[in-house]
Amino acid sequence: MYASERQDEIRAVLREDGRVSVLALSDRFDVTPETIRRDLDLLESEGFATRVHGGAVLGARTSRVEVPLTERSHRVPEAKQRIASRALQALKPGFRGSLYLDAGSTTAQAAAHLDAHLEGIGGRAEVVTHSMQLAAALSGGENIALTAIGGRVRGLTAAAVGGETIRAIGALRPDIAFLGTNGLSADFGLSTPDPDEADVKAAIVAAGRRIIVLADAEKFEDDLLVRFASLSDIDVLVTDATPPQPLADALDAAGVEVWIA
Repeated sequence: MYASERQDEIRAVLREDGRVSVLALSDRFDVTPETIRRDLDLLESEGFATRVHGGAVLGARTSRVEVPLTERSHRVPEAKQRIASRALQALKPGFRGSLYLDAGSTTAQAAAHLDAHLEGIGGRAEVVTHSMQLAAALSGGENIALTAIGGRVRGLTAAAVGGETIRAIGALRPDIAFLGTNGLSADFGLSTPDPDEADVKAAIVAAGRRIIVLADAEKFEDDLLVRFASLSDIDVLVTDATPPQPLADALDAAGVEVWIA
């Protein structure tokens, strides 16, 4: 088992039981207590857990916690791949149109498989992104014409932000925007920890003809510092689990389609 898979299982236990024991987890995963302590230290740094004597309890994640992209890409990787694959099904056979791809670990999965998907459906796309990571993955695609938007690049997300980026997005009208989010809740909508990232995401929402959000179930009922869209601003949510109440009711009331990958 990879460390990221073990940490995902520890998160699941914390969500269900509210607390975990170092010794119990050491026995369960057949690893040393020191390894479990390092796992719990990581979860505490994310705000997911609070360390206590002999283990940890479920933490109250703060609105400013932001996990670096390099770490997020290793969290629930199978779910992210399923979500990305399901989202790409929005592109029907013979697709000819424009796409905007937001920065993020799940949209990165969509970017990685986009050219092959277009090849399979006999399609072609004009693709725009402000993510340096996604631009690298998309470049050279035989069925993709790529435009990368510049600006000040944040190290945590490898994405351009700032006025230059927002102005460039505002001049676009992509047919479909694949969007990521850090939090998704019934009351607060879609949110992210960083104001600059929020401004860029809001610009993408305003620009796109159809907004498709890619978000795994860990994002449900999380409220981060800055809201960038309400539920009624999006058209489709692609996720890996049925949203809990009252989020499911709020999505339905807002007219959002929910696709389970």
